[in-house]
Amino acid sequence: MNQESRDQIVAGLSFGFWSGLVGRRYKQLWRDCLHRAFPNSSGQRKQIASAIEGIRKFRNRLAHHDCLLNVDIPFEIRRVLEVAGYIDTDAEKWLAHLSSAMDVYAQRPVSIDDTVVVAARNAWSLYQEAFAYVCQPGRFFRSVDRMAFYVHSQIQKEVPRIRHRRDNVEWSSSSADRLRSSTDPNDRKIAAVIDQSRTAGWTEGTNQVFLLTRPGDPAHRSLETALPHYGCGRGTAFTQRQRYVSLHALETAKTTGDL
Repeated sequence: MNQESRDQIVAGLSFGFWSGLVGRRYKQLWRDCLHRAFPNSSGQRKQIASAIEGIRKFRNRLAHHDCLLNVDIPFEIRRVLEVAGYIDTDAEKWLAHLSSAMDVYAQRPVSIDDTVVVAARNAWSLYQEAFAYVCQPGRFFRSVDRMAFYVHSQIQKEVPRIRHRRDNVEWSSSSADRLRSSTDPNDRKIAAVIDQSRTAGWTEGTNQVFLLTRPGDPAHRSLETALPHYGCGRGTAFTQRQRYVSLHALETAKTTGDL
């Protein structure tokens, strides 16, 4: 009687089998031995399970020719390489060397500048603390989806989505108290931004505020690395106020010279 070989059995298993193997159902197996299959990971089963399940879903979308217009392709590619690195760093490097995915992605036709890059010498720290951008009232911005921050001669890697924009906000403790008691969640978030900025030494006045996503939010985007700007001397900054680009251009650029 013919028996299937080990290689045939492994080849016949679905992707779902492997993602399920690191699921909650097999916690004890993970503790006993399975964690050794990922020597370069944190050793946390949940982290591995989440990453592999994400890859499975991405792979299924590709296999079923599903729409990818709103999928963060660079993130998904990085996740595949990251999981490969958990198993073997040489395998990760090999896959990265062979993959043409980002080369193909770079050729995607894009005609819309959907991201504003703002000069953010003071605003970057506020974003990191309060996930918001604050500027003078009445400042004009095109209708865009996202914001990026240019500071320290580079565009930072975080590219948040703009969740809410409001102009002419009174920047005072009394205004924060009033907004904090509101039933509108955006009011309460703005109150928290006012409190955070006032703690950092911002003075009273009137401002325009953008509420932005934070890393981990499904709508948030993070570049692989910050994009350096190699101009030097006065007047050579990438932007001294604001400049418009596409998210796609940011994702495929190596420096600001590629934008």
